[in-house]
Amino acid sequence: MHAVRHSPLLAVALIVAVLAALPVASVGLNIFVGGTSATWSHLAQTVLPEYILNSLLLCLGVGLGVAVVGVTTAWLTAMHDFPGRCVFEWALVLPLAVPAYVMAYVYTDFLQFVGPLQAALRETFGWQHGDYWFPDIRTLPGAILMFVCVLYPYVYLLARAAFLERASGMLEAARTLGMGPWRAFFAVSLPLARPAIAAGIALALMETLADYGTVAYFAVNTFTTGIYRAWFSLGDRVAAAQLAAMLLSFVLFLLMVERVSRGRARYHNTTGRNRPLAGARLGGIGAALAVVACVMPLLLGFVLPAMLLLKMALTEGDAQFGERFLVLSRNSFLLAGITACVGVLLALLMAYGARLSKGALATGLNRLVGLGYAVPGAVIAVGVLIPVTRLDTWLAGQWEQWFGSNPGLLLTGGIAALVYAYLVRFLAVALHTVESSLAKITPNMDDAARCLGLGQGETLRRVHAPMLRGSLFTAGLLVFVDVMKELPATLVMRPFNFDTLATQTYTLASDERLAEASTASLAIVVVGLLPLIALSRQVSRARQ
Repeated sequence: MHAVRHSPLLAVALIVAVLAALPVASVGLNIFVGGTSATWSHLAQTVLPEYILNSLLLCLGVGLGVAVVGVTTAWLTAMHDFPGRCVFEWALVLPLAVPAYVMAYVYTDFLQFVGPLQAALRETFGWQHGDYWFPDIRTLPGAILMFVCVLYPYVYLLARAAFLERASGMLEAARTLGMGPWRAFFAVSLPLARPAIAAGIALALMETLADYGTVAYFAVNTFTTGIYRAWFSLGDRVAAAQLAAMLLSFVLFLLMVERVSRGRARYHNTTGRNRPLAGARLGGIGAALAVVACVMPLLLGFVLPAMLLLKMALTEGDAQFGERFLVLSRNSFLLAGITACVGVLLALLMAYGARLSKGALATGLNRLVGLGYAVPGAVIAVGVLIPVTRLDTWLAGQWEQWFGSNPGLLLTGGIAALVYAYLVRFLAVALHTVESSLAKITPNMDDAARCLGLGQGETLRRVHAPMLRGSLFTAGLLVFVDVMKELPATLVMRPFNFDTLATQTYTLASDERLAEASTASLAIVVVGLLPLIALSRQVSRARQ
């Protein structure tokens, strides 16, 4: 047993954890680095207060929005029966396939002065320019709306699961005591689902803070746009790292608030009845309102953007569609494929190592790696580039000394550093998926394999890996899609003249070539639908 507790896989977990923590540590160490007083003073006097205010307002608006939309739709689909509920159960997840920056580009094209909506209004009512007022989508409230439309499924998924798993038995007791539907919701269901709702809001806010494409296009200055500007416009990497450290503190604060909000409260279903309640049947005006409440987020978050993207791609798509598009797709699939394969392998080794060691060290290392998903891509990019650039310079000097030629930038000049950044950011996704599935395999399997003379490696290869095949595929698919959508890290770290579908979408949209950007955007959305189809099936089976 002593040998088992000290599995060699712990060394793998330790190395991966150190490499995952290195970018964050690099950012943190630059907080107190001098030599940037001029840049920092300029930022503090000009744009830093705006960065802080916009980031706070953005988080406040998005948090309230996703909470209202997510909890409402989750409660309706979990606890009520109304026309179309069986479709809404899984369809409400679909907006997750649309990146926020793609949503921003689509709605800007749809709502601008020369767009189809305003053109139709002028033609219908005979209006001319200046005869009417129309809201500008490229504002802070517009950015909040975009984020709410694509991020509410985080709250919806977690809240719905909480309602189904925890609320049934206690709701029966509440009804027995004479509580009405509204009182039972606020007194029983909502407190039971509070941890899940808080976790969903935290996920949505972390995605909001990590975004660059949406806020940059809408000219909403946040920490993420400030990091990019300090790095490229001002050429000050240390100042960029210090801004990244402030953004990271925002994220850590969110995580702390989410944990503290739960306190020592524990929510349990004390009745022993885990089967969900039959949904309360709605009719008349109640059913109509429920349908509208579910249709609107689905329409605004997926159906309308997808239809507009398809129309633009077919009628006014990228003029370079063909060979250039194939190159972009190849680059995106190459990065996503390599990251997914390496991520799944590392996740499997780390999860299995924690299972063998059964100690706090392995679990702690896995939790450390899991924090990577909470760190915005821009922060990770800065944190990776600072140490890796120094390593690149040292390697080039050593190579020239040994072989008499300068090889250039070996790591940052190719995709190696970019894949490293992706792994730091998204390894947590694969690790969580593999850990959850591995935990469902009884320890008796390991004991039986040991009795048959199989070692740890053989047990993993011949017993666990075949049983985890579906979970490993799901984990790889989730990482693949996340890499396809990732924009900030790709913009900062991609090699020269190496574009992806995401960067092409951003470049074309920045040049106001929104219709041309639709081709690459549509490809990203289609790829993003793949894991959501499987997820939607699970959601639709949750009531069964």
